[in-house]
Formats: sequence, structure tokens, C-alpha cells
Amino acid sequence: MINVALLGNPNVGKTTLYNALTGSNQYVGNWPGVTVDKKEGYLSGEIKIVDLPGIYAMDTFSNEEKVSKSFLEDGDVDLILNIVDASNLNRNLYLTTQLKQFNKPIILALNMIDVCESKGIVIDYEKLSKELEVEVIPIIAGKNIGIDKIEERLKQGDFINNLNKTKFNFSSEKEAYKFIESVMDSCVTIKDKNTKTITEKLDKYVLHPILAYPIFLLLMALMFQLTFSWVGQPLSDVLDSALNDNLIPYARLLLSSTSPWFSSLIVDGIISGVGGILVLLPIILVLFICITILEDSGYMARVAFMMDKLMRKMGLSGKAFIPMIIGFGCTVPAIMTARTLESEKDRKLTALLVPFMSCNARLPVYTVFASVFFTSHRGLVVSSLYLLGVVVAFLLGILFKNTYFKKDEEPFIIEIPEYKMPKISSIYKQTEDKAMGFLQKASTIIFAMSVVVWFLSNFNLHGMVDVVDESILASIGSVIAPVFAPLGFGNWQSAVSLLSGLLAKESVLASMQVIFAGDLSEILPTHFTSISAYAFLVFILLYTPCISTIGTMYKEYGTKMTVFSVVFQLIVAWIAAFFVYNLGGSIFNVIHLFLKMNNMFV
Repeated sequence: MINVALLGNPNVGKTTLYNALTGSNQYVGNWPGVTVDKKEGYLSGEIKIVDLPGIYAMDTFSNEEKVSKSFLEDGDVDLILNIVDASNLNRNLYLTTQLKQFNKPIILALNMIDVCESKGIVIDYEKLSKELEVEVIPIIAGKNIGIDKIEERLKQGDFINNLNKTKFNFSSEKEAYKFIESVMDSCVTIKDKNTKTITEKLDKYVLHPILAYPIFLLLMALMFQLTFSWVGQPLSDVLDSALNDNLIPYARLLLSSTSPWFSSLIVDGIISGVGGILVLLPIILVLFICITILEDSGYMARVAFMMDKLMRKMGLSGKAFIPMIIGFGCTVPAIMTARTLESEKDRKLTALLVPFMSCNARLPVYTVFASVFFTSHRGLVVSSLYLLGVVVAFLLGILFKNTYFKKDEEPFIIEIPEYKMPKISSIYKQTEDKAMGFLQKASTIIFAMSVVVWFLSNFNLHGMVDVVDESILASIGSVIAPVFAPLGFGNWQSAVSLLSGLLAKESVLASMQVIFAGDLSEILPTHFTSISAYAFLVFILLYTPCISTIGTMYKEYGTKMTVFSVVFQLIVAWIAAFFVYNLGGSIFNVIHLFLKMNNMFV
């Protein structure tokens, strides 16, 4: 078995190369004692490739650097496969010079040579190989060009280790960069230094000190329009009509000759509960497609760069904005992404704030309530919830920065990649993964919750009931409902739905579908006003996330921080919903009185 360590700076195509070499033959876990991804894959069954975390240097500053250094020192490594961005050699080669100190054979994979050509950069590969005393293979990982040469070389074996200890024994970082500069002078030429690339031309506006933020807001507004007005919502409405006007009536007719309890279980429990969630799949997919396009194009890295100054006010670097963005998709990977932050303080603070980003699981609840109570402005209402989550996280970040997390700020280093056209295959793959995850949740957790809620809402200790108010579920809800009375939704149905939301946020809506057993657009207005409905959505936004998130928090940071996070989020959600309901009611009354007085004068 040949053991290959794959190393490189972040965002240089390392994951693309790893996937191309190992295909589906991969294993992902954690390094012992450290919450950093451990990825291992195999090429032809006889070559093991270990994908080490993306790092800039071996200075043991972050967990990622410690893991990489320890693996190269203590692991059974036959070869270092060092992938670099050929268009940014000056920065990438610093890590290469440090890798030389481990006395291992090195193959230098020069990626993005197409970008070099667009910039007029010409590299003498043979001379570069001699200067660095490594094998050099030019590739374009994103287009699968040159990957076959790397595969062939790895299978060939017989790796040569040419190490001149004197040549690469630098006493300081300055000395290392002086050597790199001499390598660049002898091996790299630029045909036209005045030629500006598309990336440079676009960044003139995208990273402009003033224009950058309106552009960001405009893109966010466009994303929400596509999701809630132009594409996602219309498709969802079609599915909803098919469910309520066709499938449910047909199922009732088909099961009319069976036992009433069985018919109710299938129609009111399973079809209404699970189906009510599935009809919202188009909305979720459109939102994810938009986010994927922004990520793959290279724009999200620029957003993180733009937000660094703002994030500093929270005691975080702009790099922490990336887990926040991921949190809009799912809180679990967002918390796991916080591992990449350099300090323990940044990791913990980010993990505490990420749950306030509105994950996609809350979207079905937003969509239904906004459609019922704010029909003409549902896009605005839903986007206001997303914005509110960001504002709450920002304010809490400032609070934590000045209290519990009073420590020095860490430096911010992020790769700003070249702009590229998102690949349809990549968008499809990532969207497919999200869709399958959503469908899997619908077929397991939501299905199970629908059945449990149906049973509890149709039975008590004496048997099946005709009125849901006499059910076990009503009894449970009545105990906890008073807690939510000051927030405007003190009915037991809402209380029970929120309780089910701890398993999965989509279960809030599924539970309501089962409990009310009817058209929510007609039933919800009998239990909520517009103000209490918005307060309910604010509580959904901010209260404790699903059990998967709680489990991830426990795995990453232990019992103490997990308990604090759960209790803290419940308190924040209650306080925010309380203010929305009570302050919102006062504002509504003032506006109503003003309009009434105006009509009197007219």
C-alpha cells in the first residue's frame, strides 16, 4: 500500500483533485481527539490518499495545521502530493518550502494553468522542478485535465526524494520568501502585466467600498424573488393544489370502506402530514440552487471578505461569515464548518451564533404562515425573518465579545478565488444531495412524527376520541401552553407543534396539518392574528434547533456548552417573540387610531 498525503492551501482545487482520484471510494471521519475532518480514499485499491485540511503554513497555529504537521511527522507517508494555484505561486510555494523539511518525496500539482494563460503567466515547468527539487505536473482539476498523468505517476511508484537540507533550511519566513522570489524570477514570466482579467474587472465593482453592499443586497433580493415569487412558490402552489384538491379527496374515497381510524391515519396523519411538507420542496430547491451558484462562482468568498469589518465588531473575523452563510442551509454542517476557524474562541462563539441563521427546515413554516397572513407581502415577510436572525446574531455577538469572550482577535486569512462559471453538474449534484436529504427526513422523522401526533391527537386513556380537545395531545399541550400565552399563541396546538419541532423544524407544520386536519389557510386565522402569527414565526426562527444540531453541538463542544446553547436560545426566542407581539400590537393600534382619526376629518 502506497500512502499519499494530499496538501495545499484552501480553495486551490484540493477537494476536486481528491474526488477525481478516489471517486466514491472515500471514508470521512474525525482525527483522534480533534474535531477536524479526516478524509481517506483509495486509487485502484493499492494507493491510499489522505486529504489533509487546507492550510497556508505549518506554524501549528490552528487545529488543521497541527493535524497536518503531526500526520507528516508520525504517519506512514510515502509521498506528499502538494497541489498549488499556479496563478498564485508566490503565496502557495511558502507551504511547499515548509513541506520540504519533512524529508518526503513531493509531487507538485500545478492547478489552474488555464487561469495562468488568461493572465499571460508562463511557467517553465522543468526549471521550476529543478529549483524546488520536486516533480511538477500541470493540471486543470476542474476540467479533469492532467488528472490521468497524476494517476499514472502514483501507480508507477518509485518516488524520488531529492532533499538539499542546506537549500531549504530557512531561519525565517522572510528568508523563505526571498528564496521564493528568486524562483519566481527564474521560472515565471508575464507576457502583459497591464492586461486585466475578468476577475479583476468584476472585483472593481463587487469589492468596491460603497457599491459592494448594494450589490450584495440586490443579489439577496433577487434570490428571494426567484424563491417566493417567480419560480419556487408557483411550483409549490401547483403541488399543493394537487395534494388538497386531488390526492386527499381520492384517498378518502378509496378508503371509505375501511375502518374510520385507519382512514384517518392514512389521510389525516400520513398524507396530510408528510404531503404538506413535500409540496414545499420546490421552494427549498430554488433557494439552494441560488446559494450553490453564488458559492461555486466565487462570490461567497468575497462576501466573507466584505463582511470582515462588520464581523470584527462581534469579535469574529470575516471567515466566520462562511459558517453563517452555510447556516441558512443547515445548522449541522455550519457548526462543523466552524472547526476551520483558527482559535477556540472563534469556534465556540460562531457555533453559538450560527443557530440564529434561519435554516431551510424553518422555511416551510414561514411559507405557509406568510401565505395565509401576509399574502401580498409574503416575500418581504420571509426575508425580514432571515434578516432578523442576522441582526439578533450580530447583537448577541457584540454582547459575548464584551463579556464571556473577551480575548484577542485572530488574523483573517481567506482565499479570494477567480470567478468561474458554475458547472451544471456541480449544481445538480449539490441540489440532488439537499433534495435527497429533505426527502429522507420526510420519509423518516416527519413520517414518524405525523403518525405519533395523529395517535396522540385521536386517542386518550379510554380509547379513540371524537374531539381533539379530549386527546392525550391536548392534555400535554395544555400544560406547556401558558408559557406561550404572553407571546400571543397560548393555544395547546401551537405548543405541541413547537415541541415536535425539536425533532425537525418541518415537523411543526406537519404536526399542525395532523392536529387541525383541514385546510390551514382557513383554520390558522381562527387561532392567530397577523401580529401573533409573526411572533410565532420569530419564535420558530430563534428557538432551539433540531435534535441533530443539538447532537452536533454536544459532539463538538461537550455537555456544558450544549446545555447553555439550548437554554440560551429558548430564552432569546421567548424574549424576542414577547416584544414583537406586545410592541407590534401597540404599533398596530396607533396606526389604526391614526387612520380612524384621519377618516373622521375627511
